[in-house]
Amino acid sequence: MQVRVQQEAFDLGAEAAAFASAQRDMGAVVTFTGIVRDGAQGGMVAMEIEHYPGMTQKALEAIAAEAVERWGLGDALVIHRLGRLGRDEMIMMVATAARHRKAAFEAAEFLMDYLKSRAPFWKKEIGADGAEWVAARDEDEAALTRW
Repeated sequence: MQVRVQQEAFDLGAEAAAFASAQRDMGAVVTFTGIVRDGAQGGMVAMEIEHYPGMTQKALEAIAAEAVERWGLGDALVIHRLGRLGRDEMIMMVATAARHRKAAFEAAEFLMDYLKSRAPFWKKEIGADGAEWVAARDEDEAALTRW
């Protein structure tokens, strides 16, 4: 299991290939990549992501460990970027490996839902007219109830 919180961009193809090639006796690898898109108000130029380093790392490691145990994963990878990111830049990646696809997909969805709503990151949308902190969304919180 690997969890990385980093400012620098990552190579999606290289990360996915390295993760998949390291798996043994796994029948499924699922990957998901989040991309910065225009904000709710439109006109977003960039997003700034802040965090408390020690707290964030521990929280992400704990949730990844929970996914590994709960779905019997062979492995999991979580990468989340921070700092200033422009539109269309990759913001995060989740990869899961399991003996069967259902477990790999469910674990990946669980991790994505957690990263979207509970991970200790603070996001600010920056536009031509100023900046605004991103508020929690009801639908993101509701997605967690299925887990």
